[in-house]
Amino acid sequence: MMKLNLDRRSLLKLGLGASALALTGTACSTRDKYDDPWERGDLQHMMPLVSHQAMNIKLSFNAARESVPLLRIGSRVVSGEQQDTAGRFWAFRVGQLSPDTEYWLQLIDQAGQALCDGWPLKTFPAPEQQTERLRVITYTCAGGPDLPVLPGNRDAFKPAAYRQKLFELMLAQEPDLVVANGDHVYWDYRSWTENRDSALGRAAMRLFLKVWGGAFAEDLPVLGTENEAVLTAIADEQIARIYGVAFRSTPVFFITDDHDYFENDDATPEIVTFPPSSFNRDLRQSLQRLYFPEFIVEETLQETFPGQFSAGGVNLSTHFGSLRYGDLFAGVLYDCGGQLNLQGDRAGLVPPAVESWLIENTRSEDTQHFAHFPSHPMGWTAGKWREWYPDMLESSGTTLAAVQRDAEGNKYLWQSGWWYQHQRLVQALSAQKRRKALVVSGDLHLLGAGRIDRSGDLDLRSNPVYTVLSGPVGVGGLGWLSTARGLTAATAKDVGIEEFMPPVERNGFTVLNLTRESCDVVLFSCPAGYVPPEHLTLSTAHRFQVV
Repeated sequence: MMKLNLDRRSLLKLGLGASALALTGTACSTRDKYDDPWERGDLQHMMPLVSHQAMNIKLSFNAARESVPLLRIGSRVVSGEQQDTAGRFWAFRVGQLSPDTEYWLQLIDQAGQALCDGWPLKTFPAPEQQTERLRVITYTCAGGPDLPVLPGNRDAFKPAAYRQKLFELMLAQEPDLVVANGDHVYWDYRSWTENRDSALGRAAMRLFLKVWGGAFAEDLPVLGTENEAVLTAIADEQIARIYGVAFRSTPVFFITDDHDYFENDDATPEIVTFPPSSFNRDLRQSLQRLYFPEFIVEETLQETFPGQFSAGGVNLSTHFGSLRYGDLFAGVLYDCGGQLNLQGDRAGLVPPAVESWLIENTRSEDTQHFAHFPSHPMGWTAGKWREWYPDMLESSGTTLAAVQRDAEGNKYLWQSGWWYQHQRLVQALSAQKRRKALVVSGDLHLLGAGRIDRSGDLDLRSNPVYTVLSGPVGVGGLGWLSTARGLTAATAKDVGIEEFMPPVERNGFTVLNLTRESCDVVLFSCPAGYVPPEHLTLSTAHRFQVV
């Protein structure tokens, strides 16, 4: 594939940027810096994850390293594991650590010279340790190109500076950990081009994709080919430069969803994007390998459990994971897109081995509080294909909705087994004897909360399932359901929900404040529309207790 001799500024100078804007509703920007007084040296980004006895840290440099960087942690020095072919991306896996201990970390070169300032990172309490309190922040949909705001304050995605400011406001809440629930990248290279109404629109979008990030060659692997440069051009902008090094002392659990496979979850007679192709799976795996840490595994999993591997003496898992914070809180985190199947009544959004693991963890009841973090929401429908629910919603939007009816008038290619799996998971949640049932999800570009008292023929009133739409970070006004799909989300027709906060189209995030006696849930909202980052503020959209 020949490299285009046009960068973004050249595109704008030639006037092509204005043409792309007119035809696709997008244009170009170059902001890529996070304002942080910590001396980062040549570091581009850093994302840590911890358990009670291990760390998994991913980081990247702006320029390739000629020698292996080292991490000094206490009296130990650990060598980095190169993740890319150029030497920009590195992982540090460290095991056999002490629980509930703050370590001082220092990145150094082979000569022992510091590559950045040192920083603290603390392990979680041991599983049996009595723990008094925990603060969790969770959100969804932080991805998207760094596009400018159009006249009339129209934005496809919130600019990088806006997202960086929102992260700054999050961290001011002093969370103990963060759950970033899906859609870290938006670059749906087939969905964006094939699901457009006109040949002109398809051509304009192809031009935008090629010039802005590059075109993938699907007949080649991602790493070690020209695809690697395309991937890093996209994800440097959408992940590395958005997060920077701001989260260096805050563990972040990254759950992946459909857009992290570089496609939307579409199903029409013309295009079906999931289960993902081998190339899209490679894109997702490469994205995680370079940019964000895999889950740390501190339990014995079945041999059939997908995505397990070991590195640096630490057991890891790619798509499905758990977190444990002393005896206070446990959670399960799961990707509801990458390993779905289309097996009718036996279908699932997660594989059978993962479903069994989710139910087993739910039944264990060995912590004060427990939550599911699925990438796809429970309780509400947007009428999309890859949902637990068969609901079709009337839409006045564009073909970007990509949902059609089959010959019988049902949602095209929807699988009844997805609903049956939903029922088994909801039943397990409600069957807990000591703990309340809580689900905090991603995907939908909404803030909302409610309580599920009935699901199909399941009466859940004895222990209803509290469900939260965690709130989007990067979604712009052109990405709301009402704009892109011409509809609003609704409660699924076979689910009975008392809505504490009906879903609203606002950027924001959710905070879980956990003590031994209570679980306090706070949904924070940004102002409507677009405001300059320097004027960005938060307000409490809703607050409730899980009781």
